[in-house]
Amino acid sequence: MNQSERHLRLVTQTIAAVNSTLDLGELFDLVAARVAEALEADACFVYLYDEAADELVLRASCGTRVDEMTRVPKMRPGEGITGAAAAERVPVMIPREAHLDPRFKSFPNLREEQYQSILAVPILAKERLEGALNVRTERPREFDEAEIDLLMAIAGQVAQAIENAKLYEHAQQRVAELEALAKISEAVSESLYLEESLSAIVQTTMAAVAATGAALVLEDGKIAWPEGRPGAHAIRLPLRWKGREIGELVCDRDTPFTADEAKLLGSIANHAAVALEHGRAVMRGVIAQEIHHRVKNNLQTVASLLRLQARAPGTDARKALEDSVTRILAIAAVHEVLTEQRDDDVDLGELVERLRAMLVQGLGAEKHVESQVEPVSLQGGRATALALVFAELLQNALEHGGDEIRVRLARRNGSALLSVSDNGEWTQPNGDGTGLSIVRALVRDELGGTLRLEDHGGLRAEVTFPA
Repeated sequence: MNQSERHLRLVTQTIAAVNSTLDLGELFDLVAARVAEALEADACFVYLYDEAADELVLRASCGTRVDEMTRVPKMRPGEGITGAAAAERVPVMIPREAHLDPRFKSFPNLREEQYQSILAVPILAKERLEGALNVRTERPREFDEAEIDLLMAIAGQVAQAIENAKLYEHAQQRVAELEALAKISEAVSESLYLEESLSAIVQTTMAAVAATGAALVLEDGKIAWPEGRPGAHAIRLPLRWKGREIGELVCDRDTPFTADEAKLLGSIANHAAVALEHGRAVMRGVIAQEIHHRVKNNLQTVASLLRLQARAPGTDARKALEDSVTRILAIAAVHEVLTEQRDDDVDLGELVERLRAMLVQGLGAEKHVESQVEPVSLQGGRATALALVFAELLQNALEHGGDEIRVRLARRNGSALLSVSDNGEWTQPNGDGTGLSIVRALVRDELGGTLRLEDHGGLRAEVTFPA
């Protein structure tokens, strides 16, 4: 077979291989063997360009198995003779003593010092670097123009194969992404339980990007539904709902995440945000019955307060009605805070401030009321009792105390302290009036705390209770 026939056969075989397989390893092995045979070369090496690492990585060679090498040869564009061909986008041919060229880079496991000549060409797809290949001979040899053109043509066919493989890989990746998103959508729409939905999202996330671990971190910092283990690389995606960040999706892996994987995780995070809010909405519906039960209990509390007030001796009807209105407004303030926070716990600091503003405006606008409150959380039912206690104490100070009133709410050794003091003249109570009876009962029975009254340059009422 003459040279022209060998060259034509090589082109035909390469085109057939490109059109018949998407396996780059199989294609590169075939090209390395057939090129070496057609050009009567002693060796042929095929490199694939890794854009993320900016490296040319040896993928196939004639006479040397890449998968048996302990260290796969790599070089950056511009390094070595083959790297120079890749960087400059032109063929490089050295007919003899190639190892003496200043651009030469030695790879001991390739034993390149035995070769005299080299012809290296870039693998280009529309000027975009996809790799490089070279042929070597043990005897000095000057490759002619036809052989250089042939190797460039083969490199062009290999570039097309690489493009096809990338397109196929991208399509497969998109299918996997769509399947992952479909599973997540199914989990969100079918499950009425928040834990089931979010657990399915975490598991699907790990499978979609081959992660070592994943978790959802809620807005309060609580880590929910963790799976797997941490990796060397982590990515955090915010969960946003109507412009508000409600948590994070955290994903770990031993290798870096690609830009496409980051986009996929962003889509998953959007689904997770929907699932989280969907689940919360369901839970709010589930607890609606509990809310109605709480309202019923509070109405019963109002009724009991009214009966107690009605039975008090020497009751002034107008004053009794005003006191009852204050107590009902205190209960309403608790419901207002619960509704705004959408939580079962009440921020007592906010509640105390609301009641203080309401009572001062109605009863003691001419008095100076100073408040110092710290954040203290309390379950809704107990917060109602605390609101009634505070309303009674502050109302008493506004009506009967001095012109300087101090309100304090603070934490103390695992408990909470609420105090109301004024600078008026203090006299020891002679028995409990209606208001003080209510306070003592609520502190004892509902808050599980203690009430202390003392002379502190005026009256100081101090309530201590577990929080």
